[in-house]
Amino acid sequence: MASSSPVKHAWRVLLGLLIAIGVLFGLNALGVYGFGKSSWTPQLALDLQGGTQIILSAQTADGKDPNAEQLTQASQIIRQRVDASGVGESDITTEGGRNIVVQIAGKADEATRNRIQASAKMELRSVLAATSPATSFVGDDGKSTPYPTPAPGLASTPSPSPTDGSDMSWVTPKLQAEFLSYDCKTKRDAAKQPADQPLIACDSSGQAKYLLGPVELDGTSIKDAAAGLNQQNGQWEVNLTFDGKGTDAFGKVSQRLYAFTQQNQTPRNQFAFVLDGSVISAPSMNGVILDGRPSISGSFTQETAKSLADQLKFGALPLSFTVQSSDTISATLGSQQLQIGLLAGLIGLGLVAIYSLLSYRALGFVIIASIAVMAVITYALICILGWRMGFRLSLAGVAGLIVSIGFTADSFIVYFERIRDELRDGKSITGAVEDGWSRAKRTIYISKSINILAAVVLYILADATVKGFAFTLGLTTIIDVLIFVVFTHPVMQILARTRFFGNGHPLSGMDPEALGAVYRGRSEYREVVTSSQGKAARASRSRGEAERRQTIAERKRAEALAEASKGASRNGEND
Repeated sequence: MASSSPVKHAWRVLLGLLIAIGVLFGLNALGVYGFGKSSWTPQLALDLQGGTQIILSAQTADGKDPNAEQLTQASQIIRQRVDASGVGESDITTEGGRNIVVQIAGKADEATRNRIQASAKMELRSVLAATSPATSFVGDDGKSTPYPTPAPGLASTPSPSPTDGSDMSWVTPKLQAEFLSYDCKTKRDAAKQPADQPLIACDSSGQAKYLLGPVELDGTSIKDAAAGLNQQNGQWEVNLTFDGKGTDAFGKVSQRLYAFTQQNQTPRNQFAFVLDGSVISAPSMNGVILDGRPSISGSFTQETAKSLADQLKFGALPLSFTVQSSDTISATLGSQQLQIGLLAGLIGLGLVAIYSLLSYRALGFVIIASIAVMAVITYALICILGWRMGFRLSLAGVAGLIVSIGFTADSFIVYFERIRDELRDGKSITGAVEDGWSRAKRTIYISKSINILAAVVLYILADATVKGFAFTLGLTTIIDVLIFVVFTHPVMQILARTRFFGNGHPLSGMDPEALGAVYRGRSEYREVVTSSQGKAARASRSRGEAERRQTIAERKRAEALAEASKGASRNGEND
């Protein structure tokens, strides 16, 4: 029973892996046939598939060309909108002093075009409630429980009618439930949020969640925003200037919010600046401001103060865009380069297979099977990520997949060499598999953790064109470790107990007599010790030790005889 237990465990692990693969393909099938948004082939990026190029021309109120800072800020906003729409591997650049060129993989629909060319939407709203971004709470049983989604019968109409933007009547039972269950990872189209209704929004870092009242002012009321040093305390702050209409409106709002400050009603004394549906600042009101020149203070550095000022100033600009041209562009690399990349991958895979079979004989088929299972899982995940996250496979991503073949084979080589080392030391094949696993997994875990760290750093710091390589490299490294644990080792546990591998057939790759001598150092070698020879040697050593064992009386008698023999020898010499 003890000998069959590892085999049963191995079969259970392999069955679980098979079920997991089935679940992955089932999820993708749901996306293909249920939602109609997924595909059985990976989504290709702009360099491989081609797509749509939209050239936007900036229009200012005075007809002058926008400056470089304004165009840079506008391109960043457009990039955020494109990313929020789920379009991956886009390319956004400025051109000619007033144009922004947007290149999107595939065909851009009308909603995407409208989202791209809409001007930045800056809103100023009162804060009704604020909390952490958590979507769950700890119940009486000590377990985390998600907040329920709003029930269909919850009231959604304010009662009584709100009198201003800070009136808590805006918070209906339905809105309260939506606020608690709202996930900050959800991307909402700011253009679809009514200005005369409350808004649920998060800050740009996703660390705070806000329930905001209707729009009190829009960004067009901000004439200017600049970072500067406070002359009294020497701290960095952001100074705003409103126009005439904005000065009157903000003065009334400041009176209302400052009253909440005096009553210690936090966060109702806060005022949120919302840019494209994201809260970029929510300062408290520390006084009544009637001159239209408020300032935002806090733990600012020069860089963070300037960044906030740029967001407020450029978000407030009436920058609108007209579509100068919209064309379908061909792939920069095309299908030929993709075919060359795939051919390179097949050649690399073939070389790995040949090397594995020549070096490890039948064990090479385990390496080939492991790579095949890894390829199946990777393919399914790339298809699902294209549906759920907008991931598109670029040529850099293909390169990451090709490189992963060598990294994957390296893990198995380390494992098999550890097994062979154990066989050379005279262990049985089943024992060598288990001990080799214990020794190899530590090395492999350390190696793969370094690979993942490198992929993460590369993804964060590298240019957008290299992110595809870093992403696929990190993804395949994680899958590599998974395959090593739930496929390669269980298969070896099963094979080690078969007649072909367990008896060390010469073609199995685990024949102890065919492994050769092992170098010990200083030109000394240790000859191969088979399992039977190792047992015989240990038995011989045990018999020798048993023969040398003596009782205390026998040892004292032997010592006395030795002394007597020495004395007789000395007497003979004297004579």
